[in-house]
Amino acid sequence: MDDDNSKTISFQEFEKALKDFRINVVEEDAKKIFNYMDYDKSGEINYDEFLRNIKGEMNEARMKNVIEVFERLDKDKNGFLTLEDIKDLYNAKQHPDVKTGKKTEDDILMEFLETFEQHHATMTKTAKDKRVSLNEFIEYYNNISCSIDDDRYFEMMMNNCWLPNKNSQRAWRNN
Repeated sequence: MDDDNSKTISFQEFEKALKDFRINVVEEDAKKIFNYMDYDKSGEINYDEFLRNIKGEMNEARMKNVIEVFERLDKDKNGFLTLEDIKDLYNAKQHPDVKTGKKTEDDILMEFLETFEQHHATMTKTAKDKRVSLNEFIEYYNNISCSIDDDRYFEMMMNNCWLPNKNSQRAWRNN
């Protein structure tokens, strides 16, 4: 569909793809579908937007897992993940920019947190505030979830990333 290799789909490419796949839609309806899929209203559909529209939201089991991980990470139970919440889990000491003195460990941790905020900000046009809300965390993992077919693998990935003592890798291998 991405005829110009821009890594996004323009309306013209979208319209051509509809014709190529023999999906008969009048132009007005094609525009409505395209605009619905273009979450960030950039005038193009990027990979995450396309995949999210095709796959949909996380199922209940994945959502429950994401919420459980968030609640365990939120040490002070204030409803947000901050530098202090993730400092013990994300070691930035070996990051090349920290080793060369270009950035501090806190700088790297903040960039990491901003990754979660960026996904949510793109979808909702909200400002970043250097803390990750449950909705921002869910939004990030909604995008990740779209590219993982197996629920057990998704749970293993979440637990191995954030809850290493839960030993989900062993459970995955045994199933």
